[in-house]
Amino acid sequence: MRSRFALGAIAGLAALGLALTGCSSSGSGSNPSSTSTAVDGKGRTLSVYVGASGLYPQQQKEWFAELQAQFKKETGADLAFDTFASSNDELTKIQTSVVSGQGPDVYALGTTFTPTAYATGAFVNLTDADWAKIGGRDRFVPAALGMSGPDAKNQIGVPLAQRPFVMAYNKDLLKAAGIDKPATTWDDFASQAKKLTTGDTYGVAVGYADNYDPWKFIWAMSTQAGNPILDLKSGKARLDDPTTEKAYQTYFGWLTQQKAVDPAAVGWKNPQAVAAFAAGKAAYLPMVSASSIEALDKSAVAGKYAYALMPTVAPGKTSNPSSGKPAASIVSGDNIVVAKYSKNQDLAFAYINMVTRADMQTKEFSLLGDLPSNAQAAADLQKSKPIIAPIVDAIGKSVATPFSGAWGDTQLALTNVVVQSIPNLSNGSVSSSELSQLLKTAQSTAQSSLDKAKK
Repeated sequence: MRSRFALGAIAGLAALGLALTGCSSSGSGSNPSSTSTAVDGKGRTLSVYVGASGLYPQQQKEWFAELQAQFKKETGADLAFDTFASSNDELTKIQTSVVSGQGPDVYALGTTFTPTAYATGAFVNLTDADWAKIGGRDRFVPAALGMSGPDAKNQIGVPLAQRPFVMAYNKDLLKAAGIDKPATTWDDFASQAKKLTTGDTYGVAVGYADNYDPWKFIWAMSTQAGNPILDLKSGKARLDDPTTEKAYQTYFGWLTQQKAVDPAAVGWKNPQAVAAFAAGKAAYLPMVSASSIEALDKSAVAGKYAYALMPTVAPGKTSNPSSGKPAASIVSGDNIVVAKYSKNQDLAFAYINMVTRADMQTKEFSLLGDLPSNAQAAADLQKSKPIIAPIVDAIGKSVATPFSGAWGDTQLALTNVVVQSIPNLSNGSVSSSELSQLLKTAQSTAQSSLDKAKK
């Protein structure tokens, strides 16, 4: 379980990042205006920082080896990979690298941390010439560009992978319970989950101790209820809003109220939840992406499962208020960013060009299950794998998290409420007073970060 880390001095980091700009190029190495991706990298090493795959660690090692061999062939340079296992690691690396002016040349960041990286001013703001080096913006699925920057003229992130979230369900278990179709509201989801729980088979498989997933449930439910968590127009954080408290109560309630989650799930992370569903021990597996296909197709539920959008109607509602958004998922995936302090920016763009080509993106999907951001590869995949249709549908029904330097801290604050609730969850309940106090602390953290980000 990760420790709580607050980026805190984001305004200071931004200033440091801007200072670093003066001693680095704004393009791609010694010839920023060049649109050629042919690079002589002999004798050099490009360092890449990327999230570790908890679901497919061996396949990721194989993918790294293939990338290293291909990059050596194309540029003559070596690739060195380093991985992070949590959002905390992600933020810490950004902070230390910005302060020191050294670190990875290239980062593959989750889309929700792109705003934090952007706020530092320490990453290359992509020019038209930079985009040309990697095949142009038209290479990418348009929706994948939604978290590249605050607007089309200020973008630092090149889409690497799309990871919209959906839920998997066991068709046989739903049919046996007399349920015709997956739930579309969170209230129906809870009701169905309870009905689907019999013996050692549960309605829901979920990892309460996961490093990434818990806050996404809370954000989705709050957004559907009309609470944006961070209101950038007013400059107010709204983590202690009643709609957010209701979201936590709903999320915890699958375990404490409906008794529809294996009690062991208090200590589970996402791979354990996937394993439970794959073994046929759960009817629903919410908050999963296309990366689960490989595991499920080799499991006891092969041919027995399907995907559906997660519920898009807020807890306690039969329809969302006018201020609510039917968010099926966050805009999710990975963006590649290039550090301004890097002395290998030419190699960085050659690497990005390579990993976002259709052939390489198709190979990555086959190994790790990440949906391609490359438009051609994505179109070909949809034709060959009908099962991903709901996942593709989720892309168009996703809602972006706020593009603010405060979002990293806010995301961690939301997750920390779950982290701090684990002992009480283990004992079977989280009281309203305890939850309220945790939300006050989270609210203070988020508001403080938002105030600093505005300066």
